[in-house]
Amino acid sequence: MIDAVSLRGVEYKWNGRDAFALSVGALQIPRNERLLLLGPSGSGKSTLLSLLTGVVVAQAGSLEILGQRLDALGSSGRDRFRAEHFGIIFQMFNLLPYGTVIDNVLLPLSFAPARRTRATAAGGAEGEARRLLSALGLPADIGRRRATTLSVGQQQRVATARALIGSPEIIVADEPTSALDDDRQQDFLDLLLGQIDATKATLIMVSHDRRLARHFTKVVELTDILATSQREAAAT
Repeated sequence: MIDAVSLRGVEYKWNGRDAFALSVGALQIPRNERLLLLGPSGSGKSTLLSLLTGVVVAQAGSLEILGQRLDALGSSGRDRFRAEHFGIIFQMFNLLPYGTVIDNVLLPLSFAPARRTRATAAGGAEGEARRLLSALGLPADIGRRRATTLSVGQQQRVATARALIGSPEIIVADEPTSALDDDRQQDFLDLLLGQIDATKATLIMVSHDRRLARHFTKVVELTDILATSQREAAAT
């Protein structure tokens, strides 16, 4: 089976006032893995996610997602590929503030025909959105509420339903529990992982919180996958 992620010798540099370079030696993520990527703030976790999802393109090295070389796609091709194959839970959720909950959950389907087909197969996309919201512990009447009226915990679950709808192969989560207390963090992870198991998606979550490790099948320290030269520089 083709890996979800196959990365080797990847380099990327942000230029400008806050110049930052990331150089990753190798990273293989099999399909159906639950991977937690650990590292402190500013260590390059978000840059790595931007590379994996094709928001930016590696300036050197090889990066394949589900067997597709991302550098072989143009900008619009990467956008389409990301929409079809990735569900993304952003740290700040990135909900449309004045859209309804249902509007927000259905949004990815506007750009991903295959996901829309899967979402509608069981009786309609809106019905699937409501099923996901219910499975994530949200009340039945929340669908028509505006995103601006939701609590932080509710926003997070709506953002998770948006990532899950249409069963994308890879779910990426960028510090999704950072705004939650311990009890809500546990509840959220139980719900998320239950949905991941149901769809057999690959989960890639980045965090600085080592307490999350017990929920994952694999834990990777960012420093352990950096290229030797960058790892040595970081240690000095």
